[in-house]
Amino acid sequence: MFDDFGDKLQGDTARIKTGPEQTSAQEQIRQLSQRVGDLLEALRNQRDILRQRGMNLPPGALDSLRALRGHLDKLAGELGSMLIELGQLRALAETAALINSSLDPAEVLNQVMDTVIRLTGAERGYIVLKNRDTGALEIPVARGLDREQIGKGEFTVSSTVVNQVVSSGEPVLTDNASSDERYQGYQSIAGLQLRSILAVPLKVRGDIIGAVYCDNRIMAGVFKQHELNLLTAFAHQAAVAIENARLFDELKVRLAAVTEARDLMDNIFASITSGVITLNRDNVVMLCNAAAEWIVCGKREPLVGHTLDEVLPALNGLFHEHLERVRRQGTRELLELDVMLDDRGARIWNLIMSPLRETGVLGGGVVIVLDDLTEIRQREAQLGLASRYLPMALVENIRRVDVFDVGGQEREISVLHCDVRGFTSFSEQLDPAVLMEIINRYMSLSSDAINLYEGIVDKYMGDAVTGLFNTQFNPQEDHALRAVRAAMSMMYDLLALHEVLPETQRVFYGIGVHTGMAVLGNIGSHDRKEFSALGEAMDIGKLLQENALPGEVLISPATHVLVKDFYECEPLQPRKVQGHPEFTLMYRVVKHKKRTTGTLTELDAIQF
Repeated sequence: MFDDFGDKLQGDTARIKTGPEQTSAQEQIRQLSQRVGDLLEALRNQRDILRQRGMNLPPGALDSLRALRGHLDKLAGELGSMLIELGQLRALAETAALINSSLDPAEVLNQVMDTVIRLTGAERGYIVLKNRDTGALEIPVARGLDREQIGKGEFTVSSTVVNQVVSSGEPVLTDNASSDERYQGYQSIAGLQLRSILAVPLKVRGDIIGAVYCDNRIMAGVFKQHELNLLTAFAHQAAVAIENARLFDELKVRLAAVTEARDLMDNIFASITSGVITLNRDNVVMLCNAAAEWIVCGKREPLVGHTLDEVLPALNGLFHEHLERVRRQGTRELLELDVMLDDRGARIWNLIMSPLRETGVLGGGVVIVLDDLTEIRQREAQLGLASRYLPMALVENIRRVDVFDVGGQEREISVLHCDVRGFTSFSEQLDPAVLMEIINRYMSLSSDAINLYEGIVDKYMGDAVTGLFNTQFNPQEDHALRAVRAAMSMMYDLLALHEVLPETQRVFYGIGVHTGMAVLGNIGSHDRKEFSALGEAMDIGKLLQENALPGEVLISPATHVLVKDFYECEPLQPRKVQGHPEFTLMYRVVKHKKRTTGTLTELDAIQF
């Protein structure tokens, strides 16, 4: 039996050395200790039998077995502690690598807190961090033993211990805070009934950014020097991970602000109506907005990365001279060029070239501000054309390009025909130079009256002038009233002129006004065109003027309907018909009616 037991013990020892993977070394030592205990018990039971047979146990055999068993039990205990510490160190290494692999502050803090609870076996754990701006201590994360988040209402932490750790930079370990002489009299510890407390600082490059705090409100002696050393080692790595995550978070905020500012600048840059092109010292386009792409290409086509000659091949030597002057002298150059583009023909460009100040040296980059003035110049030409027919006040009021539809348009107008009566006999009595001076005074008087009421002087024909109202150039709802008022103004101004002229130079107007349809547009050859009106309205207006006696203003029935509330008129039979049998009635304007109610309009004020 003794031999069998010895063989079994030898086999167990061999298994400890080889050890199957599924059996831990600590468990094998415990089993071996149990075998030794069983052998010791068996030897005690068989000792008397051996003596009867004349045999005896070797001296000190039982004592040796007892000592062996004691050593095995101690080894098992030490091995258990080593395995626990090894597990903690392995967890420490794994978690340190894990938290340093993340840059999300919340994730890092949660991983740190979970590791602290696992390493120390604390009931509760907190991370306390300094606010970067105020320096106040804040608790961003708190954990219980079950890894559940602790609510803000449960943030009962010893401010005494935390402040001591953060201010001194030294860890705190107490196995029974309620009886620790260092904290006697501190209400935060006594009131919270804290037992075991462990707190270590979080340091990064010598700066304390916060602390890790653990406690147990029930058991004393939970934390030992081993847990303190372990947590201190972990805190160094955790502090770096937390600080990196916080810095990365701040960097993201700053990057977002920079991105927002950049997007804002891009939007501003894209919204600039002028083209903006920046060139480096090699004349390669570094930056270009959408407006420049449209001006240069007529579409959104990337220009960045292309050379100036590729982008703007149509620019002449004058441009390059100014560009080199900007580089050599650092001056700001303005230039207007006629450019011929393959796809859009002749264009007019205005360029402003300035050196890029960021380079700090001459001969570097240049920024070009580019505007296409083609449509503006065309509009100015159209306004110049309009100024031939309109007073400047009307020209300044023209805002829409579509107003210049002078190819032919039918619309209702009011036409004023004015003729100087007795001009032929009058001209025979005067020197030609004097005659020209006097007739110009009469023509100026009539054209001034037309301009006063924003009519168009259509043409001068010797001693006659024609005014048009409600054309494309001067659309007017009250065109009939304006035409009659212009005619009456001529009569009043004529009387004033007669007061300063000798009797031999006094002549009178005959004026006719008609409202009707006419076709208006440019008339003439390719080389010379004039804006005029054609149609029955012009014929009836001239017929009324021919019917007028010196000093008379005659209007048609169509015009009378529109002005009868403003002027007293008397009907007359036409004196001349001239192929217009329908022309059976006309009206002579007598005087302006007095306004008994209401307020004066702008035209009333001019009339009076």
